[in-house]
Amino acid sequence: MNLDAEYSKLTLDTKPKMALIVLDGLGDIATKEQQYMTPLEAARTPNLDALTKDSAQGRMIPVAPGITPGSGPGHLGLFGYDPIEFQVGRGVIETLGLGIELKSGDVAARANFCTINEKGLVTDRRAGRIPTEKCEELCKILASKIKKIGDTEVIIRPGKEHRFVVVFRGKGLEGPLTDSDPNREGLPIAVVKAQNAKSAKQKKAAKLVNDFYKLALPLLKGKQPANGFLMRGIAHQPAIPTFQERYKLRPVCLAVYPMYKGLAQLVGMVKIEGPQTIREQFERFLLEYEKYDFFFIHFKYTDKHGEDGNFDAKKKAIEEFDAALPILLGKKLDVIAITGDHSTPCKIKGHSWHPQPVLLHSPYSGSDKLQRFTETGANTGSLGIFEAKYLIRLMQANAKMFDKFGA
Repeated sequence: MNLDAEYSKLTLDTKPKMALIVLDGLGDIATKEQQYMTPLEAARTPNLDALTKDSAQGRMIPVAPGITPGSGPGHLGLFGYDPIEFQVGRGVIETLGLGIELKSGDVAARANFCTINEKGLVTDRRAGRIPTEKCEELCKILASKIKKIGDTEVIIRPGKEHRFVVVFRGKGLEGPLTDSDPNREGLPIAVVKAQNAKSAKQKKAAKLVNDFYKLALPLLKGKQPANGFLMRGIAHQPAIPTFQERYKLRPVCLAVYPMYKGLAQLVGMVKIEGPQTIREQFERFLLEYEKYDFFFIHFKYTDKHGEDGNFDAKKKAIEEFDAALPILLGKKLDVIAITGDHSTPCKIKGHSWHPQPVLLHSPYSGSDKLQRFTETGANTGSLGIFEAKYLIRLMQANAKMFDKFGA
């Protein structure tokens, strides 16, 4: 039995208003160093607390037990797409988010500037998070010098801070390829290879990427701290059914960072440009309220501070989000879900496999009689522990979008 097909048969067009609010990397773990508290538990969140009293809580497994997801799989799961079935390269997502339309045969890579020492070893994978202006300057240098490699066009576009994208546009190319990112400091930039050694198209694409390195690295010599770069998610764009086709909802995305705009665009969401803070995102939500049914609102900074291992900054980001929340609550939504795409524990300084907490609010969610939205409370909530790909289905159910199954 195809479960998605069964859901589709049951779906009713009730024209609900729903919001999925993602605090990136929200989940954390309580440790002795953190006085056995998580940033979510330590934060002062009066507005979340008020919402919690009429909500259900639980925890979600982003992919499968023990698997640490990237942002792509984490968000695709939240959108209801099985991350194992729908695997999308990070380069594709980031490229779409920057407004570059990918053509058939394009191979896209998500890149970020890094610092390498005289021995060629990576000493800082993010080049100290250089400002966006510096990234734009360096990308301009690369783009002016490397326009083509053989018969393949090379497109370079800056993103935010240390991030940028590279698109290889030519004939006979295909992904996915291995990453050049060694995933930790102290190692050299890795040689990119075809994931399928029998694929001539992948092997050609891998050679192009390695040739690009030979041309680009000399141009960055002496540009400390950004004298190198790492590439991940090198792939082509796969075919994915749209969000509106699957759920009978008109979706819109309010995000700041290109990658999350790209993820939304990948599944057919309308991408709104302009807002730069969570307050501005919520204010834009008010303006767009009548046009759409489903609002995906993304907040990045919980993840950013988790990756830096900065407990206090992650706590403060949660408080900043909470202070802006009443703007969104000014409109009567049928369903609100607040969660993360994965956990980013401060102790780990990176994504992890720990289930992320989720709060679900609707007139039919019931109350778990909890006073706060925290990992500890979520552990006891009525939603239990479930796979993230079912969250959208629970949101639909709470919007009374499903007919009864069977007699």
